[in-house]
Amino acid sequence: MKKSSERWIERALALSALITILTTVGIIWVLVSESWNFFKEVSIIAFLTDTEWTPLFANKHYGILPLLSGTVLTTLIAILTALPLGVVIAVYLSEYANPKFRKAIKPALEILAAVPTVVYGFFALTVVTPFLQSFIPGLGTFNALSAGIVMGIMIIPLISSLSEDALFAVPKSLREASYGMGATRFQTAFRVVVPAASSGILVSVILAVSRAIGETMVVAIAAGQQPNLTFDPRQAVETITTYIVQVSLGDVQHDSLEYRTIFAAGITLFLFTFALNHISFRLKRRYQEQYE
Repeated sequence: MKKSSERWIERALALSALITILTTVGIIWVLVSESWNFFKEVSIIAFLTDTEWTPLFANKHYGILPLLSGTVLTTLIAILTALPLGVVIAVYLSEYANPKFRKAIKPALEILAAVPTVVYGFFALTVVTPFLQSFIPGLGTFNALSAGIVMGIMIIPLISSLSEDALFAVPKSLREASYGMGATRFQTAFRVVVPAASSGILVSVILAVSRAIGETMVVAIAAGQQPNLTFDPRQAVETITTYIVQVSLGDVQHDSLEYRTIFAAGITLFLFTFALNHISFRLKRRYQEQYE
């Protein structure tokens, strides 16, 4: 009876894994097949090199670079905002806070992850942007800076929670050895514990970057939905995900070339995220080999 139940559990787990694989294959198939129809009419060279993205206008251009630059810019600002704050919070909770405070503050911190992203978007537009305009000249109502900062605030719980788990898992013997060599708590935390937990921290950064790249509502509300090829955070930008939502919910005719642009943009985002995750995975393995 016990062996029979274990077999059913194994089959259920195998089925779950198969469903996941088939779902991924299905997504790739839809993106590739629809993108293939798009690239039959639009040169892939023009798609990758043209500096204008105006498929919904009379003068049509299909250059993905403006959407890609907007995605990279807002994601970069978000990571620059979230990474130092998230790691510092994780170090404090793991190395300095007493256990009772840690148990109380960690769930409270993770409440930020439960706030709807549309709320973050209006917070960026009505609070963060006016505050930044008070001391940054030339900052428009819609801009990449406020959207990126608020996206960073949104992903802080992801980085801090996973990084704190990685830091907490570092063996106490490493800390005791560091203290035995005369190191202070600060030196032990940032020169011993953080490097030892670097692979786990890197995983949290990978997930945070993926979360920021896939974010839609914050950039749709606060960034302006204007496809500009720029790396000036004061200007309005549009990301790939924002454009996909804009076309999907608009009046664009299905099976038209304009509608197929969302699949071309989608496969670009997929390949960009895949390449980023692959690079991050290799870096993670290198860190693990270095500290094992």
